Amino acid sequence: MTIPANLLYSETHQWARFDDDGLVTVGITHFAQSTLGDLVYVELPAIGRQVKQQEAVALVESVKSASDVHCPLSGEIVATNVDAVDAPESINDAPYDTWLFRLRPNDPAERAALLDATAYEQAIA
Repeated sequence: MTIPANLLYSETHQWARFDDDGLVTVGITHFAQSTLGDLVYVELPAIGRQVKQQEAVALVESVKSASDVHCPLSGEIVATNVDAVDAPESINDAPYDTWLFRLRPNDPAERAALLDATAYEQAIA
């Protein structure tokens, strides 16, 4: 299982990429999608929504179960990936290339609560 070193991770199996434009791109990890199985449905948050760190903001559903997607940081949702809604299986195929939403973080200090790749690998072992 690949765990990219350039991302940070939440204990609830989301990845966060801190982009050069100051925004954070969020998706679910390989571990999460493999645990869920074949994804068939994705529900994303509304653009402009203010969210809190660890708040359930999206939903992914597989043939086996449904799971909330928690926000790794507090902030404002500024974009969603409609391609993931139209083709949920793309998350199974490429979980680190298929993002769910982007947010403008409110509190940079919250980044300290996220795990680096090594810590995330230990958490799922």
